Amino acid sequence: MTRDEFAQRTGVSRETLEAFDTWRALLVETSAHTNLVGRSTLDDFWTRHADDSYQLMDLIGPEVKRVADLGAGAGFPGLAIALGFRDRGQDARVTLVDSVGKKMAFVRKVIMETGAPAEAKAIRVETLDPAESFDLVTARAFAPLHKLLDYAAPLLKNGASGLFLKGRNYQDELTEARKNWTFEAEVIPSRTSDGVILRIDEVQRVK
Repeated sequence: MTRDEFAQRTGVSRETLEAFDTWRALLVETSAHTNLVGRSTLDDFWTRHADDSYQLMDLIGPEVKRVADLGAGAGFPGLAIALGFRDRGQDARVTLVDSVGKKMAFVRKVIMETGAPAEAKAIRVETLDPAESFDLVTARAFAPLHKLLDYAAPLLKNGASGLFLKGRNYQDELTEARKNWTFEAEVIPSRTSDGVILRIDEVQRVK
């Protein structure tokens, strides 16, 4: 996918497209000395990273105000969602969490240069305060579902949902997770890969 194809598919404004350009340029520049994403994926930024992350916007309603992105790495999908919120004039904010300080320093730089409505926290995800009352929790390539729910469950309260990007082995992850958790799961095909998006609701630990 090219830059223009991404713009056509998503319908984002020129300003938002330029913010993605800035993010991509910083990613290439920083990856020369810091491991942020697989180097081989940099040439496929628009599909592997931008569109893969931005597709979540189709699943996020206008009622969402606060998003927690766990294991955010170089900002996928959290920064793409933040730019999406700004693009459609939605009063919402994304908190990106990762324990690797270098990655969060990178994310802070992207936030500063793009004006994305987001904040980066260099903390372990289990220390994120549930009292912040998130409406949505996201994650991509962070942890197997059973482990991811350990981190996300305290945040998935009062109607909050999870949107988790998963690979082709998602069925195995669902089976393993259901040994310790009950939850509602909607499986949504990814438009960028043979993976899926799992929408997770009503999470409870098996007693």
